[in-house]
Amino acid sequence: MADWDITKDVVVVGSGAGGMTAALVAGQAGLDTLVIEKTGAFGGSTALSGGGIWVPNNYLLHRDGLDDSFEKARTYMAHTVGDRTPQALQDAYLQNAPEMVWYLACNTPVQFQRAPHYADYYPERPGGMADGRALEPVPFDGSKLGDELANLRTMDIEIPGGLAFTITEFNKLGMIIPTWEGKWTALKVGVRTAFNLVTGRKLLTMGRALAGRLRYALQQEGIPVWLNTALQELVVEDGRVVGVVAERDGQRLRIRANKGVVLAAGGFAHNQEMREEFQPHPVNSQWSSANKGNTGDAIRAGMAIGAAVDLMDDAWWGPTSIQPNGMPMFHVGERSYPGSIMVNAAGRRFTNEAASYVDVVHAMYENHSEEVPHIPATFIMDQRYRNRYIFGTLFPGQPIPEEYLESGYIIKADTLEELAEKAGIDPQGLVETVERFNRFARQGVDEDFGRGNSAYDRYYGDPTVKPNPCLAPIEQPPFYAVKMVPGDLGTKGGLVIDEYARVLREDGTPIEGLYATGNSSASVMGNTYPGPGSTIGPAMTFGYIAAKHLADGKLRPLKPLPLPEAGLSSGQKIAIGGAVLAAVAAIAALIYRRRHD
Repeated sequence: MADWDITKDVVVVGSGAGGMTAALVAGQAGLDTLVIEKTGAFGGSTALSGGGIWVPNNYLLHRDGLDDSFEKARTYMAHTVGDRTPQALQDAYLQNAPEMVWYLACNTPVQFQRAPHYADYYPERPGGMADGRALEPVPFDGSKLGDELANLRTMDIEIPGGLAFTITEFNKLGMIIPTWEGKWTALKVGVRTAFNLVTGRKLLTMGRALAGRLRYALQQEGIPVWLNTALQELVVEDGRVVGVVAERDGQRLRIRANKGVVLAAGGFAHNQEMREEFQPHPVNSQWSSANKGNTGDAIRAGMAIGAAVDLMDDAWWGPTSIQPNGMPMFHVGERSYPGSIMVNAAGRRFTNEAASYVDVVHAMYENHSEEVPHIPATFIMDQRYRNRYIFGTLFPGQPIPEEYLESGYIIKADTLEELAEKAGIDPQGLVETVERFNRFARQGVDEDFGRGNSAYDRYYGDPTVKPNPCLAPIEQPPFYAVKMVPGDLGTKGGLVIDEYARVLREDGTPIEGLYATGNSSASVMGNTYPGPGSTIGPAMTFGYIAAKHLADGKLRPLKPLPLPEAGLSSGQKIAIGGAVLAAVAAIAALIYRRRHD
């Protein structure tokens, strides 16, 4: 391989948040960097996500006067991840994640804001935080990308034009019927949507905002992203990775990487053969919400040159329904709303439905058997639930589309016995389970699984329901059932890395010149999910670490950290928010009139 078609310092494979962060930081350090992306769109699974990142001890927490530290976060990791992953890897994450966020804030357009009260997933454990460590990207005007906006990956679930909301707003929108805060948020989102439609602003939020901001930063730095360029193999000389062979628009290219290659091409969520080989059964790649381009290319390329792998049997699981069009719907908040349960084929509950989505699917697999199937499980709700809460893409009280009922996606019946018969579960078991659950709901204590005990459960609960915001009786007909399968946001297993993001061999030695991050690597989080954004947070962090190592630590300087700020009172926030909304509405109306005069 003496002849090369192109030579760079760094080649990054994959254009999700992890890959683009690595490329951005390496490029800013003066390294000639190229990003190659297999598909025709950039953003990876990041662009399909909420865009949140879990970053303990970050500067925004300190700015708001909240108590967090490396030691506190380390204690929490010890009581969640435990020793499933090396301590050195966990420490590297905890040390570099807050630095990564501050570096981006100082040197790039990639800006974050706090997602207040979005609790860690186990906030009651030592070191946990009920107020949460989650950050989300600040909304971004996609028109700044110019023609490149058309290459940003689109979401599988169609969102009406102009409608844009953040993670925090989405949670509040779920309470549009029962709370004034939900109604206020809906008004704010509505005014923003009107403004977007009138002005033509292409506002991006959640994962698309993060992907858009990173791509915009790459544009500013002149770092190219080659779409439709698939990794074929890694090139090794004398035990060191020195480049890649890729296929671009049907042409085979040899690309040299003088400093190194960073694999950030996602996992193997859409490789059915690999899933059947490594993961528990039943499993189906069509149940995954990950980017369709996640077929394990980078992982297989690493394995082909002797890289070790770990956690291949696990994924970022979550209960998922399969819509009539075949698309998966990943369910988060719906499981915490009061007036619902999940049951197995015997009609029995088997877990805290409001727990972390990974834990719920782990319970599905752990309890599944031929005698009592838990896959699929069945989600049960009543008319009161439908009148008050969002389910999937259905708004509260919205008539259920005939397609949903005729296809069996949503099963409807006037009695629980009839619902069980239609859903293929045991009628007596379901009736007894609902009776027991209703008793718990009235007393406000789930004696079987502790639903609503955790601050995480209550984050998505209904604060108007007392004494437990996650519990209400299931008693108002008609009743509804939806089948739930073990879906995921991506696979969790991949190439084993060290604290410098270097890929390791089976004997623990690093493969020089090869780095990995995101779902191409075995997750630092082990078999658990400590908090919202535990996928993208480590992806960006180990992308940052890889770039630092490639650049020998010679990065752009950081500004001093900001001092804590005094927070505004709720009254001040309402007053300011009202003034801003009024101003935006007036401007939108003025622009609209001028356009139509």
